[in-house]
Amino acid sequence: MDYSDILIQPVVTEKANALREQNKYVFVVHPSATKTEIKEAVAKLYNVKVVDCTTINVMGKVKRLRGKPGRTSSFKKAIVRVAAGETIQAFEGV
Repeated sequence: MDYSDILIQPVVTEKANALREQNKYVFVVHPSATKTEIKEAVAKLYNVKVVDCTTINVMGKVKRLRGKPGRTSSFKKAIVRVAAGETIQAFEGV
């Protein structure tokens, strides 16, 4: 799997922005990606030193559309902590 296939998109929410103060960045990642693959992908694509990686499987929420029950898509999320003093420029412009 290519590095750009592992990281699907960055997460830009209030909670994710608060984590940036702790040098943590949040990404939606491929469901079959492992922690070591995620670390390598972030290190190679953004030229930073990755210290830690935490992954979370987010289950889709139950919703209703026209009275029929359904479910939103499930996804995998990764919280990546980079070394002190380093930043990812893709998040800084947002």
